Amino acid sequence: MKVNGEVNTKITAIPVGKVTKRKMSTDRILSLLFLLPSIILIAIFVYGFIAWSGYVSLSNWNSIVKDLSFAGFKNYAYLFDQFRFQADLRNTLFFTVLFIGVVIIIGQLLAILIDQQIKGESFFRNVFFFPMSLSFIVTGVVWQWLLNPTTGVNIFLQKFGIKPMWYVDTTVIPAWKWGHIEFGVPVAIIALVIAATWQMTGFAVAMYLAGLRAIPDEVREAARVDGATEFQLYRKVIFPLLAPITVSVIIIMAHISLKIFDLVYAMTGSGANFVTDVPGIFMFETTFRGNYYANGSAISIIMLLSVAIFIVPYLIKNRRGEMS
Repeated sequence: MKVNGEVNTKITAIPVGKVTKRKMSTDRILSLLFLLPSIILIAIFVYGFIAWSGYVSLSNWNSIVKDLSFAGFKNYAYLFDQFRFQADLRNTLFFTVLFIGVVIIIGQLLAILIDQQIKGESFFRNVFFFPMSLSFIVTGVVWQWLLNPTTGVNIFLQKFGIKPMWYVDTTVIPAWKWGHIEFGVPVAIIALVIAATWQMTGFAVAMYLAGLRAIPDEVREAARVDGATEFQLYRKVIFPLLAPITVSVIIIMAHISLKIFDLVYAMTGSGANFVTDVPGIFMFETTFRGNYYANGSAISIIMLLSVAIFIVPYLIKNRRGEMS
């Protein structure tokens, strides 16, 4: 019986193992087959086109006639020596800093307000989140009218002797010489910051509100028992716990601001003396209106690298956190 028992055990055990391995192998093959179309499309239309843009940016293709002869970094050197591109870098820098800063501050304040269990919480949530349902084109058109020096809110402000020029103002503060441009904060950029903040603050509110609701009440009560005031509670306990969310908001807002195009194009365009111009508009006009394909590709690669500076370290950090 022992022999038969051993034989029977082996007979029943081996097929089960084989069936399990075959099932796992089949599942992997099916998973790969389902993912294969997406992998191919991403490889071609994302990474393939990035590689093509990089290749064109190193060529002499700056006319309708195709010329892919190697030019090295001549196109990049040309761009960084141009008044318009230097203005674009200045505008992008200050727009990004102001936009991210205002979104974080207002987003935190509104999230804290909603977290107080106020009456009509759902109403306020909908009001704050509503702008996110609009496209930047719609936002740009609306705010272009609202901040027009001769219409919108300015009709009301003029009754008090206030005549803001908003996005048509060419003033740069503090305006010291840097290359071919005046380096400082272009006043016209403030109008773009207002419009972009109005649309994207709802995202920050949602992120911070989720973070606040995830903090246990025991943590708050423990801080209060230790004698912490409400201000100290938020400064020393709540805000440090919300730091990962702040990092995420910074990354996402930076990604939006560094490649912004539609809001600026619809609201102000390049602006007088390029005070509201951004690399996205410069790239569009250089490539599709001027037929300077190599220069346009160089601008797009610079935009890609500027976004990668924020995104890549963030992804690497998250990847290491998941593996540890």
